[in-house]
Amino acid sequence: MAEPNPDRRNERSRQAILTAALELCQEQNFAKVTMEGIAKRAGVGKQTIYRWWPSKAAILLEALRDRARASDDFPDTGDIVADLRDQMTQVVEVFNDPVSAGYNSGLIAAAQSDPDIAKAIVDFIVQPRVEHCANRLKVAQQAGQVRDDVAAADIVELLYAPLYYRFLLHTRPVSVEQLDLILELAFAGLTPR
Repeated sequence: MAEPNPDRRNERSRQAILTAALELCQEQNFAKVTMEGIAKRAGVGKQTIYRWWPSKAAILLEALRDRARASDDFPDTGDIVADLRDQMTQVVEVFNDPVSAGYNSGLIAAAQSDPDIAKAIVDFIVQPRVEHCANRLKVAQQAGQVRDDVAAADIVELLYAPLYYRFLLHTRPVSVEQLDLILELAFAGLTPR
């Protein structure tokens, strides 16, 4: 998905559009949100929105990127389990935030039929965080805190997949208790032998 030219955007209008999209997703759901509704709520013309974004999913992706910047960095206190718990707690909070939950699941659903949205989610949301986590895990592997015969990317999937499973399928609530269990079970097998 091509990035819109930020030099052509009015930041106040951009923020109004992102806020309107988030509010509408919280009030309704992703499927019911329309470009017309976003424009009306934001107090801008539809042409302004279409000039900057090709779809409502693209708007919500940008809003998600803006909100997710806080969880971009990975802590390094020297204790990999504590650092993972800290970062994974932020993920749990995002999944449980009523504003975030609707558009997170809506974007993931949109990605199933829109390869551009899927690629953008991976490129701009998922992959940077996977890289941060993998880099932190590699440091832990070098320090002897984590088995070094397991690829860091595989560990990332092992740890985060259960959170996404509950979030997307609504099997049970995503919770801090869940991530504590994930870490306990994972590190029983990840601790060097």
